[in-house]
Amino acid sequence: MLLVGDGKLITRGENNQLIEDGCVALEDTLIKEIGDTTALRKKYKDAEFISAKGGIIMPGFINAHNHIYSAFARGLSIKGHNPKNFLEILDGLWWTIDRHLLLENTHWSAMATYLDCIKNGCTTVFDHHASYGGIKGSLFTIADAAKKLGVRTSLCYEVSDRDGEDKMKEAVAENSEFIKFAMSDDTDMIKGMMGMHASFTLSDKTLAHCREHTPEGIGVHIHVAEGMDDVYDSLKKYGKRVIQRLYDQDLLGQYSVTGHCIHVNGLELDIIKATDTMVVHNPESNMGNAVGIPPCMEMMKRGILLGLGTDGYTNDMLESEKVANVIHKHVLCDPGAAWGEVPQMLFVNNAKIANRSFNTKLGVLEEGAAADIIITDYDPLTPMNADNCDGHILFGMSGRSVITTIINGVVKMKDRKLVGIDSEHIMAKCREQASDMAKRINSR
Repeated sequence: MLLVGDGKLITRGENNQLIEDGCVALEDTLIKEIGDTTALRKKYKDAEFISAKGGIIMPGFINAHNHIYSAFARGLSIKGHNPKNFLEILDGLWWTIDRHLLLENTHWSAMATYLDCIKNGCTTVFDHHASYGGIKGSLFTIADAAKKLGVRTSLCYEVSDRDGEDKMKEAVAENSEFIKFAMSDDTDMIKGMMGMHASFTLSDKTLAHCREHTPEGIGVHIHVAEGMDDVYDSLKKYGKRVIQRLYDQDLLGQYSVTGHCIHVNGLELDIIKATDTMVVHNPESNMGNAVGIPPCMEMMKRGILLGLGTDGYTNDMLESEKVANVIHKHVLCDPGAAWGEVPQMLFVNNAKIANRSFNTKLGVLEEGAAADIIITDYDPLTPMNADNCDGHILFGMSGRSVITTIINGVVKMKDRKLVGIDSEHIMAKCREQASDMAKRINSR
């Protein structure tokens, strides 16, 4: 039994509460009870106690779209790479990196990413992987890193025709084998999806092959209309827009995640809504690639399940929340936009997205939910309650405000000290592996 108390506790969920001197009781991997600190300490006298020291206790963050394989891009300079548009960024940077990622590189990039997630209070990660330098076993390698560091994760491999049919089929097989493995795992810490890059790198034959190897009840995770080239390609080759094409291939639905959806029209939004397909917004990546901003406010009005991701740009979900908050105000020329919608994406919708894959209830502090809990050191300078806590979080916290991270009932970081994790060794190995990859890239 573990108690986490002495802080303002934000429950989230349908009836979000803020308990002034709140406490949560954990038993094994689940939450047993929430309540007042004094009362629960009296009730569970023999329980270990972690004090929030007046800070904020809340559910761990969920990242609905990430790219572990991008970790070693930090500080990387590729000879002759000077991109002028999104396609040149894809080919010159990201596809170049993934073609040089060996399994050992993938393992350590995963270790680095999950380590950073723990430090930023991100307890569940949906990752979309690519490593055409080492496809077979890559998802199992990432899952091994997730297990070592204890982070809850959903994985898929990015199927594409860009490196030929043989590698496309190998990528589909990696997804298929990992999905079967995840379905047989009873820890509820690992899940699998059928990953695909984007419509313009996927033939109809490939889409059908992916559909054939995706079990019932398992969704696809795919980039959609991130750039206009994706739209133009679909119209030119198939006479239809991207969402219509995916719908015709029976790839949409309640378990499928469509990343970005920047250049979608009203009819496509109707299809997304009608099929109950999930969408994930990645604001920093969209701005960095200069590809545009999706119609998120319209999606929210239509009741589309829209979540928030980072696309590998960061592992700090609050950083993405801040950017999403201001970019929609800027694009819409409306200072009143996004105040409620963006917190809903992060705190409500990401939990709903995760709960379509994982069996244990995530993103909420209540009896029976997963014991995924974080503490931040935020000390509000104005009154804080359940109605205004989102404003306090937006303007007063960042990922580095997190001091304690508990995942599946296990303390992974306490008072900013990692527990049972040799971060110095991990970071040293990452520098070694990143250097090796950079040398191979620049020796081409």
